Amino acid sequence: MKKKGFLLLMFAGFILLLAACTTSTGNEGDEGDDSDSEATEENDGSEEKVLYMNNGEEPRSLNPPVGFDSVSWNVLNNLMEGLTRLGQDDQPQPAIAEDWDISDDGKTYTFYLREDANWSNGDPVTAEDFAYAWRQLLDPETGSSAAFLGYFIEGGEAYNSGEGSPEDVAVEVVDDKTFEVTLTAPTGFFLHVLTNPAFFPVNKEVAEENPEWYAEADSFVANGPFKLESWTHDQEMIMAKNEEYWDRDTVNLDKVNWAMVNDVNTEYQMFESNELDVTEIPSDMADQLINGDNVVIEDQAGLYFYRFNVEEEPFQNEKIRKAFALAINQEDIVDYVTKNKEEAAKAFVSPGFTTPSGEDFRDVNGDLVNFDPEQAKQLLEEGMEAEGYDELPPVTLTYNTDEQHKAIAETMQNMFSENLGIDVELANTEWNVFLEDQKALNLQFSRSSFIFDYGDPVNFLESFTTDSSMNRTGWSHDEYDELIAQAKQETNEEERWQHMYEAEKLVAEEMPIFPIHYYNQVYIYKDNVKDIVRHPVGYLELKWADKE
Repeated sequence: MKKKGFLLLMFAGFILLLAACTTSTGNEGDEGDDSDSEATEENDGSEEKVLYMNNGEEPRSLNPPVGFDSVSWNVLNNLMEGLTRLGQDDQPQPAIAEDWDISDDGKTYTFYLREDANWSNGDPVTAEDFAYAWRQLLDPETGSSAAFLGYFIEGGEAYNSGEGSPEDVAVEVVDDKTFEVTLTAPTGFFLHVLTNPAFFPVNKEVAEENPEWYAEADSFVANGPFKLESWTHDQEMIMAKNEEYWDRDTVNLDKVNWAMVNDVNTEYQMFESNELDVTEIPSDMADQLINGDNVVIEDQAGLYFYRFNVEEEPFQNEKIRKAFALAINQEDIVDYVTKNKEEAAKAFVSPGFTTPSGEDFRDVNGDLVNFDPEQAKQLLEEGMEAEGYDELPPVTLTYNTDEQHKAIAETMQNMFSENLGIDVELANTEWNVFLEDQKALNLQFSRSSFIFDYGDPVNFLESFTTDSSMNRTGWSHDEYDELIAQAKQETNEEERWQHMYEAEKLVAEEMPIFPIHYYNQVYIYKDNVKDIVRHPVGYLELKWADKE
């Protein structure tokens, strides 16, 4: 078994931090020497290198400011490219920007775009394309879930909250190939933030002519390693090597075929029949497959968790929320349900974030949510008494359609019954419907996931501030909001991390969410596939992938 280590380096002060990784499902591929999966022939008689992948389901959107989930990222990160791109070492490296300068105060970045950076239609990638896209990200009319990432930019939050104008956003087009951005405060990990698909450019001329340019293959323009050749919605996407890409000589694959199958058992069957080159492992086969020679286990910075809607009964009560959390045995879920060697989560920020003193955030702040059925019963009694409940109001646990989500939900349903004497109803909906309902606070109690967008613990913690589009719980706490604001502005690294420790403990005290397990990435590859890169931050890279 191969394992790729996960090391996120954090530096103090104004030094640049180059580090780590936000939400849903996805897959990739390869093919064995003796497999029958289709390899088409080019006109010269040589075989095309076609990688067969599974993306789980239809991307939410291929418009960079809107497609803020891993299902969209899998595709977007290979069709497009930002100013920086994560390298094979998981660190940001020059991409569309070949170089940059940083001002002495650490707040102003001047990026110099490559002269040979073009869109797939032959248009040059310009500084105006970045300014246009970043303003769209922050435009309140866009309604982007990723807009908070633009709050590092001076004027970004004011514009997004309706209190400023697009002209106030501190991005400047110096000339066609020079782009300048000014931040609200020195941000050592900013180059890593820019690798997120939310900061990809948009071809302004194309978008102004066709605002739905991203919705179909024949109108989509790419600036990354691949272009979108065809798209049969909810069924299949085909990407082809982008000959306009500045680094096209590095790209080995001719095409990537993406299936959209959201059942892991079906995916594995397709892998076995050589219709796919990579597969996840079905839970009921984990014991026999997990230690196989072609299994790759890689770290991933992220959390599988559940959200309470604190605006709906009975979860307005903190003690009842805690009772539900402490009634769940996370160890049993990873040992007997998921069985993919995940680490049970006893807190919220995943392991792998190195403190200024060289320790791991997780070791410093310790376990905060531990299985304790006796305390859970006591808390439930106290919470019901405080609310005047003789009987707990009905509770529905909702998850998006997926066999593993279903298995976890059913296990939790049994734990609530056994440990609290509560009957919890289960409901499932398709991903896009589920996501919109969760964002609109239409769900009482629902599963969720978070994959880090950039390499700092504040990325997860900021998701639960009052105004965050990622909150989706209705929970609001003034002290918490202040701790996060301080963690994002403080230049003394020791003090900044202390704010984050306190913020995480406050989440555990109030329990608007509770953790199940930290993420890893487990896949079986065919023998002849190599150099697929899965970053801890959650992005999938096929730029270097190959089939021998």
